[in-house]
Amino acid sequence: MIKNSEKLTEARAIPKQFKHDNNKLLLGGLSLTNIELLLGSTPYYAYDKQIITEKVASLKAALPSDITLHYAIKANPYQPIVNLLAQQVSGFDVASKKEMLLALQTGMPANNISFAGPGKTIADISAAIIAGVTLHVESPTEISRVANTAQQLSLRANIAIRVNPEFELKHSGMKMSGGAKPFGIDEEALPELIPQLPFEHINLRGFHIYSGSQNLNADAILSTQQQTLSLATKLITLAQQYNPTKIDYINMGGGLGIPYFKNEKPLDIEYLGNQLTTILKSFKSKFADVEVILELGRYLVGDAGIYVTKVIDKKVSRGTSYLVCDGGLHHHLANSGNFGQVIRKNYPVAIGNKLAGDEREQVSIVGPLCTPLDILADKVTLPTATIDDYVVVFQSGAYGASASPKDFLSQPELKEVLL
Repeated sequence: MIKNSEKLTEARAIPKQFKHDNNKLLLGGLSLTNIELLLGSTPYYAYDKQIITEKVASLKAALPSDITLHYAIKANPYQPIVNLLAQQVSGFDVASKKEMLLALQTGMPANNISFAGPGKTIADISAAIIAGVTLHVESPTEISRVANTAQQLSLRANIAIRVNPEFELKHSGMKMSGGAKPFGIDEEALPELIPQLPFEHINLRGFHIYSGSQNLNADAILSTQQQTLSLATKLITLAQQYNPTKIDYINMGGGLGIPYFKNEKPLDIEYLGNQLTTILKSFKSKFADVEVILELGRYLVGDAGIYVTKVIDKKVSRGTSYLVCDGGLHHHLANSGNFGQVIRKNYPVAIGNKLAGDEREQVSIVGPLCTPLDILADKVTLPTATIDDYVVVFQSGAYGASASPKDFLSQPELKEVLL
């Protein structure tokens, strides 16, 4: 009988979206052992398509109908996930030429793909112009490069201006605006810049105002989005005086986070959606035809994935029990604490084939690498594990495999699967 994991009182770290049978974790209806047999070995990432689909559906139901949902591929560029989301969102944001080609191969219209990032090469710019993708330009120099490249190709380039606003998203895990930033053009520079844009070579489609990521404070997000729409109102009004074509969209970025650590609570999406409806009314009354885009990555896929590694040794060193696994930071840098954490905290972890048990112990879980940084979990109390048991790291669907140094110390290849 399959039970909801919340009923396992001894495994409260297990996110409620996952199921289990006979004290063993299931994903996509399969046990961890069967997934290992399917793939051939551990370590692996496994992603649950049903969890992703349900997450997108619940978000769409909560958000105002005036908001269009895009997926930021950088969160997880695994092709099957991108293909799945191509059927569920209205557009993609990409951060490289490789991601752009991946997005185009899903059948997503080029008009619904944006290309952001502060270091685009001429090759990136040329490819985007040829494909018809919209470049989110990040500096005056980049605008000149885009215009010159478009002229050489005898094409018009689609652009949107990425703005570095004066405000920032408070309580965010990573701030992307306010102060000096490599991202976007400073808000105060735009009144002089916009009238001088090379409109003969570009189509100015909109503005991208992205202030921060991984935020669990709904009121902070709402405050920032209100400021975003106020700034967008000023910029669109200014641009319309000079732009020969209309402004198509405003990309408000994302910022919606997922809980990783103890005492963190999920965002109240119903509350967020209701308040956004109110905030949008004034903006849409002025710009009814301007599309409002919410661009999300981690929020859509982060809690749908697990990282699974196997215990290959167990030892005690001066009173500390260690589980040594065949996977580690080279596959999951964020979980090791070396991808943005100031003070390392444990992701939710479990012994995947022993979700609960009478015998429990405190252990530190480490990987196979010759570095003390290779930590999967530090001093966690779990059911007593033995060699060949599975260690599962939850909340691993975003910034996992693609954000990790997979070739570090030349360890065996990592597997991924969408079930």
